Amino acid sequence: MTPDVRTLLPIAEQAVTIAADILTTRLPGVVTAKGDRDMATEVDYAVEHAVRDFLTRETPEIAFLGEEEGGPARGAGPVWALDPVDGTANFLHGIPLCGVSLGLIDGDTSVLGVIDLPFLSSRYSAAHGHGAHLDGRPIHCGQATDLAEAIVGIGDYAVGQAADTRNRLRLAVTGELAARVQRVRMFGSAAVDLAWVAQGRIDAAIMLSNKPWDTAAGVLIAREAGAVVVDLDGTPHTVNAQATIATTPAILTDLLNLIAEADKNLSRETRSRPALTNPPQEPT
Repeated sequence: MTPDVRTLLPIAEQAVTIAADILTTRLPGVVTAKGDRDMATEVDYAVEHAVRDFLTRETPEIAFLGEEEGGPARGAGPVWALDPVDGTANFLHGIPLCGVSLGLIDGDTSVLGVIDLPFLSSRYSAAHGHGAHLDGRPIHCGQATDLAEAIVGIGDYAVGQAADTRNRLRLAVTGELAARVQRVRMFGSAAVDLAWVAQGRIDAAIMLSNKPWDTAAGVLIAREAGAVVVDLDGTPHTVNAQATIATTPAILTDLLNLIAEADKNLSRETRSRPALTNPPQEPT
């Protein structure tokens, strides 16, 4: 089945309206720990349940994947992909950089996306081939042509298992960015990162991760606004990508080279670190 994105976009908008109403009228409630420094609130679950129920009624032929309660395996499209509260930590602390992200994936590619940032009164939307919009008005990515004039957002650092290992490249990339770009920013929400690339508020966003509920909507919105969205190796971003890099086209090559240089320096540093000849013993 090939989705009719023009017909489905109003349905996605209705679903996100339901979600945004819950997000702005309810307190976080009970917080459920999902892992090390990773949590979900009652609102996360309430939004996911409401959106799942609505879309199941309106589009029973399309599967549903939610961050909190899962769904079909990747590539089993078409499938709705929802992050009910993107930026849960921000939401818990009263930081307005959080929202609802709903994308439609067909095969391994996003074809429709709606992001609502209700505490900023901003809604971003896009359907494949029909441009990107903010509150109904067309938007376009920025025009930066040099890293020195670019504001670059970077995704959250890892938590949980092997976080130290996973954060080495993130920290190395942050260091390279700090030395070369105009400013580095961390907003704590993939939806904000990608929507603001689309709007031209920032010139690039680097997330060294890729989860479909985080990126499905924003990737399509950024692309429809003229941004390039790729994996670490520069190939077009899909749901199977290792990372999510969205940028104004003119600085793509320099940005990828910067990330590669950070990785190379990290590998060189690791190789040159001396081994312990007398490693500490575990206490008895």
